[in-house]
Amino acid sequence: MAKKKKAQTSNTIALNKKARHDYFIEEKFEAGVEMQGWEVKSCREGKAQLTDSYVIFKNGEAWLLGSNIQPLPSASTHYVTEPDRTRRLLLTKRELSKLIAAVEQKGHTVVATALYWKGHLVKCEVCLAKGKAMHDKRETEKKRDWNREKQRLMRATHK
Repeated sequence: MAKKKKAQTSNTIALNKKARHDYFIEEKFEAGVEMQGWEVKSCREGKAQLTDSYVIFKNGEAWLLGSNIQPLPSASTHYVTEPDRTRRLLLTKRELSKLIAAVEQKGHTVVATALYWKGHLVKCEVCLAKGKAMHDKRETEKKRDWNREKQRLMRATHK
């Protein structure tokens, strides 16, 4: 008998929630990720992390640093798995030149915010971002708290 696979509830593999807290997100790009077979299998099991990951540019290519994909215990024993290796991001020349120009001229940074499935391919959401100062982070937190409080008040008045 054939084994039935569990249907995945979401296409999201990993999120970098810290990036939204630390940066103002200005523009989003979708990049393919160059992976090895064991990495794809680990992503299917949800063993990927993007916290503290960012993108660097070297020789006209984009590289994802700081991402962590834990190998499965059933990974091949004769193959050396490297969970923290740098992975190449696949972007068009136009997108690459736009990102490189923004990083060099305007003082922006490029951060990976999400890993997700698009069909059978693993994609990475890469964002052009500008760092937040401490007072900006507090302001964002105040707005979020106020919006929650408004929702509570609206629910209480409608009952």
